[in-house]
Amino acid sequence: MRNYLFAATLLFSLSAPAQEKPYVILVSFDGFRYDYVAKYNPPNFKKFIANGAQAEAIIPSFPSKTFPNHYAIVTGLNPGNHGLVDNSFYDRASNQFYGMRKKELVVDPQYYGGVPLWELAKRNNMKSASFFWVGSELSDEQRRPDYYFPFDDTVDPRKRVQQVIDWLKLPAKDRPHMITLYFSFPDHEGHDFGPNAIETQHAVLRADSLLGELMAGVKATRLPVNVIVVSDHGMKELSVAEETFIFVDELINRKDRTIKLVNGGTQTHLYFDSQHKKDSVFALLKQQEKNFTVLKKEDYPAQWHYTHARVGDVMILAQPGFYIREGTRERFLSQAKLGTKMGVHGYDPATERDMYGIFYAQGPNINKGSKVNAFQNIHVYPLIAKILGLPLPIIDGKEEVLMGVYRR
Repeated sequence: MRNYLFAATLLFSLSAPAQEKPYVILVSFDGFRYDYVAKYNPPNFKKFIANGAQAEAIIPSFPSKTFPNHYAIVTGLNPGNHGLVDNSFYDRASNQFYGMRKKELVVDPQYYGGVPLWELAKRNNMKSASFFWVGSELSDEQRRPDYYFPFDDTVDPRKRVQQVIDWLKLPAKDRPHMITLYFSFPDHEGHDFGPNAIETQHAVLRADSLLGELMAGVKATRLPVNVIVVSDHGMKELSVAEETFIFVDELINRKDRTIKLVNGGTQTHLYFDSQHKKDSVFALLKQQEKNFTVLKKEDYPAQWHYTHARVGDVMILAQPGFYIREGTRERFLSQAKLGTKMGVHGYDPATERDMYGIFYAQGPNINKGSKVNAFQNIHVYPLIAKILGLPLPIIDGKEEVLMGVYRR
């Protein structure tokens, strides 16, 4: 039955002209926590929700970081299956340390698994566009959108919105039906000042203004456009105090070159060349457990789906409220603004609700007034594919999760 339905869907998607299908704009506001609308009362968000659908929250995949989760949203795959297992990691196959600021690796297709929505559109003769999204600027033109921009966060956010509207004004044959749009706030402000700071409130209201501009522009096109607003994760407030931090240099001999370490703040990946070294370091860390948990890869919780070769052989996981730092304690104390607040993310969302983000949607294919329970972000992909009439590849996301949001 499943094969029959897949074949029928594929036949329909290829027989119906792509330009006659609806449009989807997928918008991300990085680090927009699930409760910011209630907390900061942004008027355009409230109007958007009142005229559309909402989820109690969107639950990030583990780890609750930017790169793994933006790519999970557009592939429908858990990070352990799509390959971007963290913002930074070591890849044995290429002998490279991937990092989101390493431009030559960020555009390298070998690190990106799955079929992103823009690639799915391209396979089905549908135009796509991206004004920033993780994975959208690969060096392989078959795996990137028809229209895209290399990431540059200095680009005026209002220009990004205007470009999206301009794409919708293109002739029908050139017009993208699948569009992504990304903004890095309120994540930056949340990190620097914490989720409860006035600076974060201002960033939320800035996002609100942009959403208002986008919706006004969309309305003026008179096209059947569905707008889906998400975030990759939330934010947890921490106090900048000596006792908040776990100094990894005090736990491990950093001069030991047989240990490869990639620190992500809320978790640290450790890679080893031998089982003996792995076991001995694990035993040493186990003896020092305080404000963190240490796990071997074979003991990672099944719900993480975290078995990819790029995942650390051992991980140090900070308990919520604590954060792992590299460098010496003395250097930190000489530079830190003690007594202030900061924000972090990356914890297991199963145990830390502050990691939850947002999901709001509005448009002709969205069931106005619908509200769904909190759900994992991998389920956004099948909703968008259904709206666009695109056949689903093999993914982790399930179509039925958001069927209450969908309207024919």
